[in-house]
Amino acid sequence: MKHKVLLCLLLVLSVGLAQAQKLDSPKNTAAATADTIQIKGLIIIKGKNEKGRTSYKFYNDTAYARTKLKKNLQTRWFVFDLGFNNFIDRSEYGGASFLAYYPNTTSLYNSGMPASKSYDYSAVGLATFAPRSGSEPLTPSEFKLITGKSINFNIWLFEQRLNITKHKLNLLYALGVEMNNFRYARNITYQPGYPTTIIRDSVEFSKNKLFAEYVSIPVMLNFNSNPARPGRAFQASIGVSGGYLIKSRTKQISEERGKVRKTDDFNLNKWRFGLTSELGYGPVKLYGNFALTPLHDYGLQQYPFSIGLRFNGF
Repeated sequence: MKHKVLLCLLLVLSVGLAQAQKLDSPKNTAAATADTIQIKGLIIIKGKNEKGRTSYKFYNDTAYARTKLKKNLQTRWFVFDLGFNNFIDRSEYGGASFLAYYPNTTSLYNSGMPASKSYDYSAVGLATFAPRSGSEPLTPSEFKLITGKSINFNIWLFEQRLNITKHKLNLLYALGVEMNNFRYARNITYQPGYPTTIIRDSVEFSKNKLFAEYVSIPVMLNFNSNPARPGRAFQASIGVSGGYLIKSRTKQISEERGKVRKTDDFNLNKWRFGLTSELGYGPVKLYGNFALTPLHDYGLQQYPFSIGLRFNGF
Protein backbone atom coordinates (compact mmCIF):
# COMPACT_ATOMS: atom_id res chain seq x y z
CA MET A 1 0.00 0.00 0.00
CA LYS A 2 2.84 2.35 0.89
CA HIS A 3 4.44 1.62 -2.47
CA LYS A 4 1.23 2.55 -4.30
CA VAL A 5 0.93 5.89 -2.44
CA LEU A 6 4.58 6.67 -3.15
CA LEU A 7 4.09 5.81 -6.81
CA CYS A 8 1.10 8.16 -7.06
CA LEU A 9 3.07 11.00 -5.44
CA LEU A 10 5.93 10.50 -7.90
CA LEU A 11 3.47 10.53 -10.81
CA VAL A 12 1.85 13.80 -9.67
CA LEU A 13 5.29 15.38 -9.16
CA SER A 14 6.47 14.40 -12.65
CA VAL A 15 3.32 15.85 -14.26
CA GLY A 16 3.86 19.11 -12.36
CA LEU A 17 7.48 19.37 -13.52
CA ALA A 18 6.49 18.74 -17.14
CA GLN A 19 3.83 21.45 -16.97
CA ALA A 20 6.32 23.91 -15.50
CA GLN A 21 8.79 23.21 -18.30
CA LYS A 22 6.04 23.74 -20.85
CA LEU A 23 5.16 27.14 -19.39
CA ASP A 24 8.83 28.17 -19.47
CA SER A 25 9.26 27.27 -23.14
CA PRO A 26 10.20 30.14 -25.62
CA LYS A 27 6.80 30.17 -27.31
CA ASN A 28 4.90 30.65 -24.06
CA THR A 29 7.46 33.16 -22.82
CA ALA A 30 6.82 35.16 -25.97
CA ALA A 31 3.09 34.90 -25.42
CA ALA A 32 3.43 36.00 -21.83
CA THR A 33 5.62 38.96 -22.74
CA ALA A 34 3.56 39.97 -25.80
CA ASP A 35 2.34 43.57 -25.73
CA THR A 36 -0.72 44.77 -27.67
CA ILE A 37 -1.29 48.35 -28.81
CA GLN A 38 -4.39 49.56 -30.64
CA ILE A 39 -4.49 52.85 -32.58
CA LYS A 40 -8.06 53.29 -33.77
CA GLY A 41 -8.52 50.48 -36.31
CA LEU A 42 -4.87 49.30 -36.27
CA ILE A 43 -3.76 46.56 -33.85
CA ILE A 44 0.00 46.18 -33.19
CA ILE A 45 1.22 43.09 -31.31
CA LYS A 46 4.76 43.14 -29.96
CA GLY A 47 6.34 39.80 -29.07
CA LYS A 48 9.32 37.54 -29.64
CA ASN A 49 9.93 35.11 -32.46
CA GLU A 50 11.45 31.61 -32.23
CA LYS A 51 14.98 33.09 -32.13
CA GLY A 52 14.08 35.34 -29.22
CA ARG A 53 14.14 38.55 -31.25
CA THR A 54 11.51 41.27 -30.96
CA SER A 55 8.83 41.08 -33.63
CA TYR A 56 5.77 43.15 -34.55
CA LYS A 57 2.54 42.00 -36.16
CA PHE A 58 -0.10 44.33 -37.58
CA TYR A 59 -3.83 43.62 -37.91
CA ASN A 60 -6.90 45.58 -38.99
CA ASP A 61 -9.65 45.67 -36.41
CA THR A 62 -12.80 45.16 -38.47
CA ALA A 63 -14.89 45.44 -35.31
CA TYR A 64 -13.60 48.99 -34.88
CA ALA A 65 -14.55 49.86 -38.46
CA ARG A 66 -18.00 48.37 -38.00
CA THR A 67 -18.47 50.32 -34.77
CA LYS A 68 -17.65 53.52 -36.66
CA LEU A 69 -20.37 52.65 -39.16
CA LYS A 70 -22.90 53.15 -36.39
CA LYS A 71 -22.18 56.89 -36.70
CA ASN A 72 -24.13 58.49 -39.53
CA LEU A 73 -22.01 61.66 -39.44
CA GLN A 74 -18.21 61.46 -39.48
CA THR A 75 -15.70 64.33 -39.42
CA ARG A 76 -12.12 64.75 -40.59
CA TRP A 77 -10.09 67.80 -39.51
CA PHE A 78 -7.44 69.52 -41.64
CA VAL A 79 -7.54 67.81 -45.01
CA PHE A 80 -4.83 68.95 -47.47
CA ASP A 81 -4.63 69.07 -51.28
CA LEU A 82 -1.48 69.47 -53.36
CA GLY A 83 -1.63 69.69 -57.14
CA PHE A 84 -1.22 71.81 -60.25
CA ASN A 85 -3.23 74.57 -61.97
CA ASN A 86 -3.94 75.37 -65.58
CA PHE A 87 -6.84 76.80 -67.56
CA ILE A 88 -8.84 76.37 -70.74
CA ASP A 89 -8.63 79.60 -72.75
CA ARG A 90 -11.68 80.61 -74.81
CA SER A 91 -10.79 84.29 -75.22
CA GLU A 92 -11.50 86.04 -78.54
CA TYR A 93 -7.91 86.78 -79.55
CA GLY A 94 -8.71 87.02 -83.26
CA GLY A 95 -11.16 89.86 -82.78
CA ALA A 96 -8.82 91.66 -80.35
CA SER A 97 -5.96 91.45 -82.87
CA PHE A 98 -8.24 92.80 -85.61
CA LEU A 99 -9.15 95.76 -83.38
CA ALA A 100 -5.44 96.40 -82.78
CA TYR A 101 -4.98 96.91 -86.55
CA TYR A 102 -8.30 98.72 -87.06
CA PRO A 103 -9.19 100.52 -83.81
CA ASN A 104 -12.08 102.41 -85.42
CA THR A 105 -14.09 99.24 -86.09
CA THR A 106 -15.22 98.71 -82.50
CA SER A 107 -18.89 98.93 -83.46
CA LEU A 108 -18.56 95.79 -85.60
CA TYR A 109 -17.86 93.78 -82.46
CA ASN A 110 -19.85 95.66 -79.87
CA SER A 111 -22.63 98.11 -80.66
CA GLY A 112 -22.00 99.97 -77.42
CA MET A 113 -19.78 99.36 -74.43
CA PRO A 114 -21.84 99.01 -71.24
CA ALA A 115 -21.30 101.36 -68.33
CA SER A 116 -19.80 98.46 -66.39
CA LYS A 117 -17.34 96.21 -68.18
CA SER A 118 -18.14 93.25 -65.94
CA TYR A 119 -18.80 89.99 -67.78
CA ASP A 120 -17.88 91.50 -71.17
CA TYR A 121 -15.82 88.79 -72.86
CA SER A 122 -16.12 90.21 -76.35
CA ALA A 123 -13.18 91.22 -78.55
CA VAL A 124 -13.65 94.79 -77.34
CA GLY A 125 -13.52 93.69 -73.70
CA LEU A 126 -10.33 91.74 -74.33
CA ALA A 127 -8.72 94.60 -76.28
CA THR A 128 -9.54 96.94 -73.37
CA PHE A 129 -8.17 94.54 -70.77
CA ALA A 130 -4.95 93.64 -72.64
CA PRO A 131 -4.33 96.40 -75.20
CA ARG A 132 -1.73 95.74 -77.92
CA SER A 133 -0.57 97.78 -80.87
CA GLY A 134 -1.24 96.62 -84.42
CA SER A 135 2.41 95.66 -84.87
CA GLU A 136 2.32 93.52 -81.70
CA PRO A 137 -1.03 91.70 -81.72
CA LEU A 138 -2.32 89.86 -78.65
CA THR A 139 -1.86 86.07 -78.80
CA PRO A 140 -2.84 83.14 -76.52
CA SER A 141 0.85 82.27 -75.98
CA GLU A 142 1.28 85.39 -73.82
CA PHE A 143 -0.76 83.72 -71.06
CA LYS A 144 0.99 80.36 -71.28
CA LEU A 145 1.61 78.80 -67.86
CA ILE A 146 4.52 76.79 -66.50
CA THR A 147 2.38 73.86 -65.36
CA GLY A 148 4.97 72.29 -63.06
CA LYS A 149 5.28 75.56 -61.12
CA SER A 150 1.60 76.58 -61.12
CA ILE A 151 0.89 75.04 -57.72
CA ASN A 152 -2.54 74.47 -56.22
CA PHE A 153 -2.59 74.06 -52.42
CA ASN A 154 -5.83 73.72 -50.47
CA ILE A 155 -6.52 73.48 -46.74
CA TRP A 156 -9.92 72.14 -45.68
CA LEU A 157 -10.56 73.03 -42.04
CA PHE A 158 -13.00 70.15 -41.79
CA GLU A 159 -14.61 67.57 -44.02
CA GLN A 160 -17.81 65.72 -43.10
CA ARG A 161 -19.46 62.62 -44.51
CA LEU A 162 -23.18 62.04 -43.96
CA ASN A 163 -24.57 58.54 -44.47
CA ILE A 164 -27.44 58.26 -46.97
CA THR A 165 -27.68 54.53 -47.73
CA LYS A 166 -25.76 51.81 -45.81
CA HIS A 167 -22.66 54.03 -45.72
CA LYS A 168 -22.06 53.20 -49.38
CA LEU A 169 -23.82 56.32 -50.62
CA ASN A 170 -22.92 59.46 -48.69
CA LEU A 171 -23.05 63.24 -48.80
CA LEU A 172 -19.57 64.74 -48.56
CA TYR A 173 -18.95 68.45 -47.85
CA ALA A 174 -16.16 70.65 -46.51
CA LEU A 175 -15.10 74.21 -45.69
CA GLY A 176 -11.66 75.61 -46.43
CA VAL A 177 -9.41 77.81 -48.55
CA GLU A 178 -8.08 77.16 -52.05
CA MET A 179 -4.77 78.79 -52.99
CA ASN A 180 -3.97 78.97 -56.69
CA ASN A 181 -0.66 80.02 -58.24
CA PHE A 182 -0.57 80.81 -61.96
CA ARG A 183 3.09 80.92 -63.01
CA TYR A 184 3.40 82.73 -66.36
CA ALA A 185 6.04 81.72 -68.88
CA ARG A 186 5.91 85.10 -70.69
CA ASN A 187 6.80 88.63 -69.55
CA ILE A 188 3.36 90.09 -68.91
CA THR A 189 2.48 92.52 -66.12
CA TYR A 190 -0.84 93.22 -64.39
CA GLN A 191 -1.25 96.96 -63.80
CA PRO A 192 -3.59 97.61 -60.82
CA GLY A 193 -6.46 100.06 -61.04
CA TYR A 194 -9.79 100.32 -62.79
CA PRO A 195 -9.82 99.22 -65.42
CA THR A 196 -6.99 96.76 -64.79
CA THR A 197 -4.76 96.27 -67.83
CA ILE A 198 -2.23 93.61 -68.76
CA ILE A 199 0.79 94.85 -70.69
CA ARG A 200 3.60 93.10 -72.54
CA ASP A 201 6.58 94.11 -70.44
CA SER A 202 10.11 94.86 -71.64
CA VAL A 203 11.69 93.24 -68.56
CA GLU A 204 12.79 89.60 -68.46
CA PHE A 205 11.29 87.98 -65.35
CA SER A 206 12.83 84.98 -63.63
CA LYS A 207 9.55 84.59 -61.73
CA ASN A 208 6.16 85.95 -62.75
CA LYS A 209 3.02 84.69 -61.05
CA LEU A 210 -0.55 85.57 -60.17
CA PHE A 211 -1.90 84.31 -56.83
CA ALA A 212 -5.62 83.94 -56.06
CA GLU A 213 -7.08 82.65 -52.79
CA TYR A 214 -10.72 81.63 -52.28
CA VAL A 215 -12.81 80.48 -49.34
CA SER A 216 -14.73 77.53 -50.75
CA ILE A 217 -17.47 75.03 -49.92
CA PRO A 218 -17.57 71.82 -51.99
CA VAL A 219 -20.60 69.49 -51.82
CA MET A 220 -20.29 66.01 -53.36
CA LEU A 221 -22.16 62.73 -53.64
CA ASN A 222 -19.82 59.98 -52.46
CA PHE A 223 -19.77 56.24 -53.26
CA ASN A 224 -17.81 53.85 -51.01
CA SER A 225 -17.50 50.23 -52.17
CA ASN A 226 -16.38 48.76 -48.81
CA PRO A 227 -17.31 50.86 -45.75
CA ALA A 228 -16.16 48.19 -43.26
CA ARG A 229 -12.63 48.07 -44.75
CA PRO A 230 -11.55 51.63 -45.67
CA GLY A 231 -8.05 50.43 -46.61
CA ARG A 232 -9.51 48.25 -49.38
CA ALA A 233 -12.36 50.49 -50.50
CA PHE A 234 -12.79 52.15 -53.86
CA GLN A 235 -14.28 55.64 -53.56
CA ALA A 236 -15.65 58.08 -56.10
CA SER A 237 -17.20 61.50 -55.46
CA ILE A 238 -18.61 64.17 -57.74
CA GLY A 239 -20.37 67.44 -57.03
CA VAL A 240 -20.20 71.22 -57.16
CA SER A 241 -18.10 73.86 -55.42
CA GLY A 242 -18.64 77.55 -54.71
CA GLY A 243 -16.00 80.05 -53.65
CA TYR A 244 -15.37 83.74 -52.95
CA LEU A 245 -12.11 85.60 -53.67
CA ILE A 246 -10.47 86.82 -50.45
CA LYS A 247 -6.94 87.65 -51.63
CA SER A 248 -5.07 88.20 -54.90
CA ARG A 249 -1.59 89.48 -55.69
CA THR A 250 1.20 89.30 -58.24
CA LYS A 251 4.88 88.57 -57.63
CA GLN A 252 7.65 89.32 -60.10
CA ILE A 253 11.42 88.86 -59.81
CA SER A 254 13.88 90.40 -62.26
CA GLU A 255 17.42 91.78 -62.27
CA GLU A 256 16.21 95.27 -63.23
CA ARG A 257 13.46 95.66 -60.59
CA GLY A 258 14.30 93.01 -58.01
CA LYS A 259 11.35 91.49 -56.17
CA VAL A 260 8.03 93.31 -56.75
CA ARG A 261 4.71 92.39 -55.10
CA LYS A 262 1.40 94.04 -55.94
CA THR A 263 -1.93 93.45 -54.20
CA ASP A 264 -5.18 94.21 -56.02
CA ASP A 265 -8.26 92.43 -57.33
CA PHE A 266 -6.67 92.54 -60.84
CA ASN A 267 -10.07 92.20 -62.52
CA LEU A 268 -10.49 88.71 -61.06
CA ASN A 269 -13.99 87.32 -60.73
CA LYS A 270 -15.10 87.67 -57.10
CA TRP A 271 -17.32 84.58 -57.21
CA ARG A 272 -16.34 81.18 -58.51
CA PHE A 273 -18.59 78.23 -59.24
CA GLY A 274 -17.47 74.90 -60.62
CA LEU A 275 -17.38 71.11 -60.62
CA THR A 276 -15.34 69.06 -58.17
CA SER A 277 -14.54 65.35 -57.95
CA GLU A 278 -12.51 62.80 -56.02
CA LEU A 279 -11.30 59.30 -56.91
CA GLY A 280 -9.35 56.90 -54.74
CA TYR A 281 -8.53 53.44 -53.49
CA GLY A 282 -7.65 52.94 -49.84
CA PRO A 283 -5.54 55.83 -48.55
CA VAL A 284 -4.63 57.14 -52.03
CA LYS A 285 -6.93 59.96 -53.20
CA LEU A 286 -6.93 62.08 -56.35
CA TYR A 287 -8.97 65.27 -56.70
CA GLY A 288 -9.99 67.44 -59.63
CA ASN A 289 -11.65 70.86 -59.89
CA PHE A 290 -12.97 72.66 -62.96
CA ALA A 291 -14.33 76.22 -62.84
CA LEU A 292 -17.51 77.04 -64.77
CA THR A 293 -16.94 80.76 -64.25
CA PRO A 294 -13.99 82.57 -65.90
CA LEU A 295 -10.97 83.55 -63.83
CA HIS A 296 -11.31 87.23 -64.83
CA ASP A 297 -14.32 89.50 -64.52
CA TYR A 298 -14.16 90.60 -68.18
CA GLY A 299 -11.92 90.42 -71.22
CA LEU A 300 -10.06 87.14 -70.80
CA GLN A 301 -12.27 84.07 -70.86
CA GLN A 302 -10.06 81.55 -69.06
CA TYR A 303 -11.55 78.63 -67.10
CA PRO A 304 -9.13 77.27 -64.45
CA PHE A 305 -8.84 73.63 -63.47
CA SER A 306 -6.64 71.79 -60.98
CA ILE A 307 -5.68 68.17 -60.29
CA GLY A 308 -3.58 66.60 -57.54
CA LEU A 309 -3.38 64.42 -54.42
CA ARG A 310 -5.59 64.65 -51.32
CA PHE A 311 -4.22 63.86 -47.87
CA ASN A 312 -6.11 62.86 -44.69
CA GLY A 313 -9.46 62.66 -46.47
CA PHE A 314 -12.08 59.93 -46.05
